[in-house]
Amino acid sequence: MAETKKIVKYRKPFHLNIEIVIFVIILVYILFYVFSYFTEKHIGIYEVTQGTIAENNTYTGLIVRSESVYTSDYSGTFNYYIADNAQAGWNNIICSVDETGSVSDQLAAAAASDTTGLDSDYFKNLKSNVSQFTQSYDSLSFYHVYDFKENVSSQVMESVNMSALSDLTASGATASDTFHISYAQTPGLIAYYTDGYENITTDNFTADDIQPLDYKKTTIKNNSTIAAGDPIYKQITSENWNIILPVQKATYDRLTDSNVIEIKFKKDNTSCWVNYELKAQGNDYYVILSLHNNMVRFAGDRFTDVELLLTERSGLKIPNSSITEKAFYTVPKEYFTRGGDSNSLGLYVRDSKTNAVNFVATAIFQESETDYYIDEEEITAGSIIQKPDSNDTFEVQAQSTLQGVYNVNKGYAVFKQIDILYQNEEYTIVKAGTDFGISIYDHIALEGDAVSEDDLIN
Repeated sequence: MAETKKIVKYRKPFHLNIEIVIFVIILVYILFYVFSYFTEKHIGIYEVTQGTIAENNTYTGLIVRSESVYTSDYSGTFNYYIADNAQAGWNNIICSVDETGSVSDQLAAAAASDTTGLDSDYFKNLKSNVSQFTQSYDSLSFYHVYDFKENVSSQVMESVNMSALSDLTASGATASDTFHISYAQTPGLIAYYTDGYENITTDNFTADDIQPLDYKKTTIKNNSTIAAGDPIYKQITSENWNIILPVQKATYDRLTDSNVIEIKFKKDNTSCWVNYELKAQGNDYYVILSLHNNMVRFAGDRFTDVELLLTERSGLKIPNSSITEKAFYTVPKEYFTRGGDSNSLGLYVRDSKTNAVNFVATAIFQESETDYYIDEEEITAGSIIQKPDSNDTFEVQAQSTLQGVYNVNKGYAVFKQIDILYQNEEYTIVKAGTDFGISIYDHIALEGDAVSEDDLIN
């Protein structure tokens, strides 16, 4: 019988392929990195810079002044002899009312004739007015063109009507019981419009009065027909007047330390220094400017644009998105002491179970005259604090919220309180050099609401 041979399969020795190992390690690393990227927080970083913000301190203000409206005792045709927004002396002829219309017809005929001329002084004044209007023209306020047209027309009618009236008076045509002339009872500016704002003062105005888009005024036209009791003109009798500006609370607060300010009138770009006072009505805030001259330039205006020439604010510039809020416990300063290995500022906290008193170092985030602000993660609500060298205790309860940003200089988030000086829609200027705040070149989280205390920042 033939001997059966047993065949044993030869196994090759295992050889570790270093290339495969390296490939696997790299693959695992890449997968871990990709997984981490899609699961961890991605926080943008902003470097704090020194900067300024251009402020827009232009406001539309309500003009209030001493105004008296005069009405007609008669019905008839109205004519005026002093230009709109011109100065009238005592007993000057202002206007007339013709009950029958016969004298008014003669005035119109005389005004239309070649014998009625305009002198050189008139054309000199007209040229000056046109030049001033051209320099201050703003296409966004095109309605001023119509006001200018009315003013020029009234100046023409003043000269023409006055010349015609003189001729008719000399001929005796005005000697009639139905032709009535009004004389100025006191010196002042004459205006031929009413708007219902004549009795508004700095004491009785409301927010509803300062709505320039809803403003309407009624112009008293030359050679128009009026009824007894209708307004025929109004007179501005004082050079003392006010402009009421509705402002933001930040501007209101900024002006509390003074009562004098430089302003610029956008109407003609002239500047001057004026006194002011502040007034608050609920959540509405106002700056009331006091002026004592140049009323003639604004006699025909009820609203005007004024720029407050405030000093430009500078400080540390940060994006608004970095700003967040955090709650802190407030503890009286007399309960703090220094202790521990590093002689840090902290509190003696009583253990609720053993009644033992232990020193706990605490970070200070802000202070007031009486309290320190401490993190709610270090001391919990209800903790009993013992005053140093005393048996007096204090239970931690009161909280207060601070505005601030998260500083990430050390790779983790630390809340820092800020003192806001000025803010617009995108950026905020904060005070530099505060004890518990930020400094120039600090790195802060770009999205403050997406970060918590001690978060690691990659």
